[in-house]
Amino acid sequence: MGTSCSIDELGLPDVVDVARGFARVHVEPSVLQRVAAGRKVVDGLAASTVPAYGISTGFGALATISIAAPRRTALQVSLIRSHAAGTGDPVEPEVVRAMMLLRLKTLASGSTGVRPIVVETLAEMLNSGLVPVVHRYGSLGCSGDLAPLAHVALAAMGEGTVLVNGQPLPADQALAEAGIEPLVLQEKEGLALINGTDGMLGMLILALADLGDLLTLADLTTAMTVEALLGTDRVFAADLVALRPHRGQQVSAANIRALLTGSPIMASHRADTEHIVQDAYSLRCSPQVTGAARDTVSHARRVAETELASVIDNPVVLPDGRVESNGNFHGAPVAYVLDFLAIAVADVASISERRTDRMLDQNRSHGLPPFLGHEAGVDSGYMIAQYAAAGIVSTLKRLAVPASVDSIPSSAMQEDHVSMGWAAGLKLREAVDGLRRVLAIELLVAARALDLRAPIEPARGTGVALAAVRQRVRGPGPDEFVAAEIEDVVALVADGSVLRAVRDVVNDLQ
Repeated sequence: MGTSCSIDELGLPDVVDVARGFARVHVEPSVLQRVAAGRKVVDGLAASTVPAYGISTGFGALATISIAAPRRTALQVSLIRSHAAGTGDPVEPEVVRAMMLLRLKTLASGSTGVRPIVVETLAEMLNSGLVPVVHRYGSLGCSGDLAPLAHVALAAMGEGTVLVNGQPLPADQALAEAGIEPLVLQEKEGLALINGTDGMLGMLILALADLGDLLTLADLTTAMTVEALLGTDRVFAADLVALRPHRGQQVSAANIRALLTGSPIMASHRADTEHIVQDAYSLRCSPQVTGAARDTVSHARRVAETELASVIDNPVVLPDGRVESNGNFHGAPVAYVLDFLAIAVADVASISERRTDRMLDQNRSHGLPPFLGHEAGVDSGYMIAQYAAAGIVSTLKRLAVPASVDSIPSSAMQEDHVSMGWAAGLKLREAVDGLRRVLAIELLVAARALDLRAPIEPARGTGVALAAVRQRVRGPGPDEFVAAEIEDVVALVADGSVLRAVRDVVNDLQ
């Protein structure tokens, strides 16, 4: 918790640092002044006889019901309690922390009409490491992520459950131990705390952080497999790639070229290509697939950056003092790219699994033993590791079915078209984990295949990756407990060890 970021200068990396690294959030005095100015507008409306949505009326289908002044604070409390209707397993703390931070950013804009104490309380909860328990089911992505955000607001009120160092505590006890006063909500504040796309956006930002490294890892495993299968690097040449100048494809091909530079394995058969006329698509077309995924990530990042710069609330306080209802809370822009990324993830995993299968098939591996086993017939090698990869890929294909094309009307048909962005985010998180595991299996298999090409050595970059795997997993030999080997390599991928080692010797890896 040594690092910190300003709520007024929040970028995508800051969201990841706060969500995963427990970086602190700093709220400047100028922010609180801006928030106080927005609150004055709401106070004026609360004192007026003119109905104002969410201030002196009910919510959703109950917006036509006028609420008497003495009952308006009760209205906000009832809103949070009733909307904290999530169910199922808790989502991961990093998702909750990202969501809290993103809601805090909108509240800090001064356009939501909350008091400064609301902003300060959320910041204090984040900085104290309090993580409200938020459940998997409950959000339709219609008026934003209502139920998930309501569980956060409930905790800020001293109700519900929070995690402290991973242990559940009643929210009132956790707040007291952290020295934080529970919020007593006033007009509009309950609504402002829950009317945003923060859950789905948080999941998008976290996925983007993971996919940046995973797509580079896909280029690495491709290079290792091309070497292991005695393939050609000619198809990755810059002049060939330039004929179809998609940016992502160019980056992936450049990475593969850099990784294969100086490879003794490549040199060993460069002059003799009689064994094959053209490599299979899973090798030859990898930059086209992984590159397309890179371009998809770039598009999704632009959407995330735009959403991060947005103010999502309804109604919203405008600079001229008007308070207007709007539809900016609808999650479609975020939901679409969450679904788009799930499609790209499934395809990158699919082509990786095909490369893995090719290394294990003695009829297509150009001299490697069946399933890379030590003693054919006795040892099955990595036969079932490929089954695991295939099973994951099958799951990823199902997860690629878009959530955002679904819509279930709610709130007595007032909210008659919803985005399902929260669901799209949850399935993308599962898909990203699946991709990590499929690539780890290819890395494990390619490492053994490269060992079996000895005494001819791989390139420097791929050789460093091989050495990183060998620090955790033994080399070729009789069958061992394969699941443990897979998990060891998954851990190496997840903590970034392999890519860090490779980047130390391949400086221009993108």
